[in-house]
Amino acid sequence: MPASTTTAPVVLTARALLLDMDGTIVNSDAVVERCWREWAVSHGLDPQEALKVVHGRQGYATMAVLLPERPMELNHAENKVMLARETADTDGVVPVGGAEEFMASIAGLPHALVTSADAALAEARMTAAALPMPAVRVTAESVGASKPDPEGFLKGAAELGVDPADCVVFEDSGAGIAAGLAAGMRVIGVGPRAAAHGPTAHVPDLTSVRVGATEDGTLTLTLTLTPAT
Repeated sequence: MPASTTTAPVVLTARALLLDMDGTIVNSDAVVERCWREWAVSHGLDPQEALKVVHGRQGYATMAVLLPERPMELNHAENKVMLARETADTDGVVPVGGAEEFMASIAGLPHALVTSADAALAEARMTAAALPMPAVRVTAESVGASKPDPEGFLKGAAELGVDPADCVVFEDSGAGIAAGLAAGMRVIGVGPRAAAHGPTAHVPDLTSVRVGATEDGTLTLTLTLTPAT
């Protein structure tokens, strides 16, 4: 008999879902890599090395990692320029596989967007990907610390009125996965970047996720996983 191409589904329960945006429900890699490659070259940095730390963090935090000796006020100033550029550039922004169906399935369930983008960038990318903007959202303006700090996820849980331990995070980046775990939450890693960073479970994209709800409001997440090769 041929070998099975899937493992048994994993089922998690929760009271609320906290969703990262870039790389998790929106594929914005084309824009992110285009903008940050040019930024890295303009500062004499190796673009490939820069891209290893870009995903998941706010721009000023990425700059602080890459240029550790530079005053933070310069990072904040350049980040404003970067945010404006990224907001204006939506070429290549598309939904992650399965995102449309996933977002439709959670429309009436407790969930929040927790993103390192500011409000304008989040609106631009969600619109470009034709995805609905969650009513509850924690954007860059809402927090004092970037992922991997757990502040954003803890604020999302608080706004939903749900204990952190009852939340499940969807994330793609090392910084975001670390933030979710530090918040005391389970984390579903989405996409190729996530697997190496120790999420609670990993899926290739959102086509592998089914969400339902019981009468008492418990959310049931069924994950169809592909085996390690």
